[in-house]
Amino acid sequence: MLKNNYDSIFDFINKEEYRQIKTLGLIASENFVSDNVMKACGTILTNKYSEGYPNKRYYGGCKIIDSIEKLTVCRLKKLFNVSYVNVQPHSGSQANAAVYLSCLNPGDKILGFNISHGGHLTHGSYINFSGIFYKSFFYGVGKDGYINYDMMKKIACIVKPDLIVCGASSYSRDIDYKFFRDVSDSVNAILLADISHTSGLVATGLLNNPFPYCHIVTSTTHKTLRGPRGGVILLNDNLNFVKKNKYLYKKNVYDIFDKAVFPGIQGGPLQNIIAAKGVCFQEALSKDYLKYTIQIIKNAQILSTCLMKKKYNILTNGTDNHCILIDLHNRNITGLEAQNALEKADIICNKNLIPFDDKKPNVCSGIRLGTAGITTRGLKEDSMPFIADCIDKVLSNTKNNILIKKIKHDVNQKMKSYPLFEL
Repeated sequence: MLKNNYDSIFDFINKEEYRQIKTLGLIASENFVSDNVMKACGTILTNKYSEGYPNKRYYGGCKIIDSIEKLTVCRLKKLFNVSYVNVQPHSGSQANAAVYLSCLNPGDKILGFNISHGGHLTHGSYINFSGIFYKSFFYGVGKDGYINYDMMKKIACIVKPDLIVCGASSYSRDIDYKFFRDVSDSVNAILLADISHTSGLVATGLLNNPFPYCHIVTSTTHKTLRGPRGGVILLNDNLNFVKKNKYLYKKNVYDIFDKAVFPGIQGGPLQNIIAAKGVCFQEALSKDYLKYTIQIIKNAQILSTCLMKKKYNILTNGTDNHCILIDLHNRNITGLEAQNALEKADIICNKNLIPFDDKKPNVCSGIRLGTAGITTRGLKEDSMPFIADCIDKVLSNTKNNILIKKIKHDVNQKMKSYPLFEL
């Protein structure tokens, strides 16, 4: 243990901790982990190489490591009531890459959610591996901001994709997985649900369950699941799709997915992070976690209502989950300008493309807000009007540095009264 710490890296870490304590964190893809999750991330497990899987490692000295990974796997299976999971992906993008490697050949067709309408890079974006190695087609939302299911079906019937991706990075409504499954069956496609943003809300039954309908499910572990940064792959018992797939037919499907992660796209797993995932999954199995996820949605819906009362254009006029998307066209400000102005007041969010955006991705016409992090901090319904007022005052007075400084003070005082680690 270092007694005399003079490394400036740790100075920066301390500054970042202070920043997180005093700011209002509204980035939808961020959250705060418990002390136990953080402790697991920083253990001596980081010293151990363990390429392979429990009881089938390429290194010695892995008996304890095997026990940790087995327990983590068991907890995740229990959380989602599934038959197979892989907890080794380093991220959600890695999890998706492993799925594609398992089920597709280069040049096969993917039908994904358009990134400019709420999808993710790995759903076929041309600047991502998913759009470089595979032939991508896209569905999107209608003018009302909701997924245009009929158009998705029409595109699928024309394109006949090998794999369809449902799930989103910035979409505030629940998803009709049954409709997607009906379409995927009609075109003989594999159906992948990427529930990275909503997995915590799915686990507690607050949103539609993809597992009865989707052949494969992927997720990150650090958003609404409130765990360390990482990814997972999950399958249920409905594996009939492998009989239709030219690549998986007559093969052990679980083995195929395991090998796609290692040695397919990764080397050694991060056992400290796997242990932290195991802690996170156990927390998510608790009654307190159910209360937490209920509060996430309450906070998002009330914040959304408060902003609409102030004449903000909230896409789909509300939210079913933790995510709120704001179209700023009627405020005469870009997403980038809004993000920068709010950050001056220690209100942290991100600029975001809105459907049919007329601005570039590095500017955007909207911002995205999320309530998972502030809910972890302990904020409840009565704090949402305060947050809406602060956002409105900043965005209505972006040049008034005196007012913004006062709002920053108010935000700092409020957030310092809430612990950074609520669990």
